[in-house]
This record gives sequence, structure tokens and C-alpha cells, in this order.
Amino acid sequence: MTTILIADDEAPIVELVRFTLEDDEVQILGAYDGLTALELARAIQPDLALLDVHMPRLDGLEVCRRLRASPQCTGMRIVMLSAAAQLDDRARGLAAGADEYLTKPFSPLSLLTLVRALVPGGPIWPVT
Repeated sequence: MTTILIADDEAPIVELVRFTLEDDEVQILGAYDGLTALELARAIQPDLALLDVHMPRLDGLEVCRRLRASPQCTGMRIVMLSAAAQLDDRARGLAAGADEYLTKPFSPLSLLTLVRALVPGGPIWPVT
């Protein structure tokens, strides 16, 4: 089973990800602040973490840095999510250790395409 963590303080984003990706082969874990996301990621070690940049208690960039520094999370793929779409914003996300940077709003299809590319050997969702 593929496990994906979505960390965002906006419940509709968490639910959009859950609706788009969750099925019999994919478990979605939700966190609504950075500290909870960090604790969950370290405990569960998901295949992929989708981290909002701006969250309470700990921002997504710091969560990303700490996960990259955790030996138990070395194989985890990380995508930063943000409404900030400038090149500098993307550069900060990648410098923090993210594999990709996805700007909000995003379409379910673009999310699905990105996740397929980052989780090789994971589930193959139907193209809609």
C-alpha cells in the first residue's frame, strides 16, 4: 500500500487530495499543522509528503528541512504546496529539500500526474 501525507491548514485542500488519490491501494493521512505533519511523517514514514508552505506551529519549509535531516525519512518524496508562485518561492522550496513544488490552485489531474511521476511502482490510477 502507498501512503501519502497531506499537510495543509485548509481542510478543503486536504479533502481534495483525499478524494483525488485515496483508493484501495492508497492511504491518505491528513495533518492541519506543521508540527503534527512532522510527527506523523517520522512515525509513519509515508512514501510521499505533500506540505503546504504556510501552516501554523511549523511552516512547511521547516518540516521539509527536518524530514530531510531525519535518517528514517531519506526515501520519502516531498512536494511543497503553495499559492506563492514566484520563481524565488519555488527556489526556496527546492532548497529546503523538496522534490517538487506545486502551486495552488492545482487541478486534480495535475496532482495525479505529479504523484504518478514521484511514486514509481505505486498504484496506477485511471486517467480521466
